[in-house]
Amino acid sequence: MVSDHVFRAYPERSESELSKIRSAVVSGQALAAVAREIGLGELLLLGKGEDLTGGRDRTSILCDVMEALFAAVYLDAGLDAARAVIHRLLGPRIVEAATGPGVGEYKSQLQELAVRRFEAPPRYTVVEDDGPPHDKRYFATVRVAGELLGEGEGRSKKQAETAAAHQAWLRLAADEEPPGGGEPSA
Repeated sequence: MVSDHVFRAYPERSESELSKIRSAVVSGQALAAVAREIGLGELLLLGKGEDLTGGRDRTSILCDVMEALFAAVYLDAGLDAARAVIHRLLGPRIVEAATGPGVGEYKSQLQELAVRRFEAPPRYTVVEDDGPPHDKRYFATVRVAGELLGEGEGRSKKQAETAAAHQAWLRLAADEEPPGGGEPSA
């Protein structure tokens, strides 16, 4: 359904670009993020061990649960209902993937934008880590020209830095205006 929507919504895009948009939207990370946003992890029935080791927030579990939710809506209410739920939950991510960098590309895109606008590269700092060794959470910040532009967290230092870069990129891209005025670029 996401492929069909992307194909129809962005007919001017190449097959490669359409594939990247779809991949960004239906990746395990993206589906797990949606599950977190709607609080799906809190509703799961888990074994005691899985619950104690952070299963409610595990990306692989949340991704599987989102896919199961979409399938359940389809089986219970049909294709149109499933399409409506998928579009409601994934629609904003489709637009973001079509207008911004891919999920894993925020650090490189922020680098380009920062150097172009400030002639300075972004500087990342992992400010803290929390949790037991098997379930660490990392927190990172990113500064450009000395200004704090983004904060992020993740299960690895790289994920935390990427989340911070995403926040900073959104902030800078929203402020960027093309020569001659007009709409902000993405």
